Amino acid sequence: MWLILAFASAFFLGFYDIFKKISLNENAVIPTLFFSTVMASVIMLVLVVVSDMGYLTPDQLMYVPPVSGGDHLRIILKTVIVLSSWIFTFFAMKNLPLTILAPIRSTGPLWTMLGAFVIFSERLNFFQLAGVLVIFVFFYLFSTAGKLEGISFRSNKFIWFLIAGTLLGTCSALYDRYLLRQTDVMAVQAYFTFYQTLLLVPVLLLLWYPGRAKTTTFQWRWSIPFIGIFLLIGDYLYFYSISLPDSLISVISLVRRSNVLIVFLFGAIFYQEKNIRKKGIYLAGILLGLLLLILGR
Repeated sequence: MWLILAFASAFFLGFYDIFKKISLNENAVIPTLFFSTVMASVIMLVLVVVSDMGYLTPDQLMYVPPVSGGDHLRIILKTVIVLSSWIFTFFAMKNLPLTILAPIRSTGPLWTMLGAFVIFSERLNFFQLAGVLVIFVFFYLFSTAGKLEGISFRSNKFIWFLIAGTLLGTCSALYDRYLLRQTDVMAVQAYFTFYQTLLLVPVLLLLWYPGRAKTTTFQWRWSIPFIGIFLLIGDYLYFYSISLPDSLISVISLVRRSNVLIVFLFGAIFYQEKNIRKKGIYLAGILLGLLLLILGR
């Protein structure tokens, strides 16, 4: 059951990334992120209100239960981690080709697994060690493809933004395993959505608004609300799969990251990005490494 939910999450998150790219192309990053979270907050606010009024009951799927002060603090910590990851990733997505972005993002499960090994003092078996080595080799080869497009993996700040966003996403995934075993899935999603909107208000007003005339102009686009909507669906399926007792975070992270295939194909077909064949081979190599990781479970 949890594996099916993870694949469904990957499908929605693939289109979530596509809507992000459409929205961010020659557009201001911070207000785009803010208005996409506002849309998600409106949807979750409706669910919180109808749950509080009794129209949704605890035995129903979308019911949002009340949570303790400790739960709120834990959710706020998750929000800070995720929001930091998103800001880095949104800037990277705006300035990098999708066929560069997708393979780097696909390495997320590797860092999640390594983090799990460090935290739980586990050791790599043969398949897992082979998977790690394969991923690192193809990640290096992928940096050579970036150079063909004038993108240096060492000096391009948006590559480092993307790496930072991916590593922070790993921290979030590891934290989710702890958080979702003791706090209701819908409560986490609802209050996480509210807190990210609240935290973005000072970022919008203090960082973006005063200097907006010197940066990229914000344009409202039809795709912006769909960022929040598809993320809500994808995250709900992901949170629910992790909350199941027999679920494996390393496997879920791998399956969830398969959304890069949708993103890569979109960049190749609709944006007609360069060096597709070479990038496709390197992406396949990274996915092979991820497959070795899952075989090592």
